[in-house]
Amino acid sequence: MRLGMVGLGKMGGNMAQRLTRGGHEVVVHDRDEAVTRTIAQAAGARAATSLDELVGALEAPRVVWVMVPAGGATEQVLQDLAGRMQPGDVLIDGGNSNFHDTQRRATDLAGRGIHLIDAGTSGGVWGLENGYCLMVGGDVDAVGICEPAFLTLAPRDGYAHVGPNGAGHFTKMVHNGIEYGLLQAYAEGFEILHKSGMGLDLRRIAGLWNHGSVVRSWLLELLERAYATEGQELERIRGWVADSGEGRWTVQTALDLDVPAPVITLSLQMRFLSRQDESYGAQVIAALRNQFGGHAIKEAAPGGEAAP
Repeated sequence: MRLGMVGLGKMGGNMAQRLTRGGHEVVVHDRDEAVTRTIAQAAGARAATSLDELVGALEAPRVVWVMVPAGGATEQVLQDLAGRMQPGDVLIDGGNSNFHDTQRRATDLAGRGIHLIDAGTSGGVWGLENGYCLMVGGDVDAVGICEPAFLTLAPRDGYAHVGPNGAGHFTKMVHNGIEYGLLQAYAEGFEILHKSGMGLDLRRIAGLWNHGSVVRSWLLELLERAYATEGQELERIRGWVADSGEGRWTVQTALDLDVPAPVITLSLQMRFLSRQDESYGAQVIAALRNQFGGHAIKEAAPGGEAAP
């Protein structure tokens, strides 16, 4: 199929490449023209210097996938695209939008005859080779139009139409809330190991636990890789951990639904704590987030002090 991709950052650029490798025709656009040209060349895609050019290069029903930061940027790009599209066309929001915003946007766009699909997307910087887990919400007919792209982007059994508009972003929100809890549990465990005074080889233990242990996971594989890259003391990495919104939204939703969620709630609070005092556990989380998602790290200054 032919589709547009708007936003060519760590995720969008790699997704465009995976789509073209799968035989799709992709028209790419980023607000940075140099990025547009680079990704177009790398992916074998068509570069569009403007949204007008991108939409004009597509055939009805036009499909445009948006991969820009959640919030105001997504709102603006969706509205800009909708003003250039026709009834029956499809917009896909693959970012981490709040599901309430998605439901509102879907209702607004439906009034103009345009479909909105919310595609919760997980896979980080590894998705180009491994595929992306896609949690898709939206109208059945619109999802059907886009399904060839979903099947190409996802690994086997890694794509599901989970429900109506908002369901994809809701599912991804809870997914990320769970991620907060998993990262915190690993961080606390490895901090205990680190401070034991037993001279333990933490890289070796991370690898060991992935062979038959009940706590084995891809995150442990990435932690083993982080130790190999950064060294056991993680000296280069400041223990400062961001939260990108989904953890907060998960906690708020749990409160709204009267669901006790102490692990996710406390893991969110620990991220706030990481911004006040240095913590080895926070360094573990920062290293892991860099490994699986390419998230930026704040480097420690020489001597172990936090860099400004």
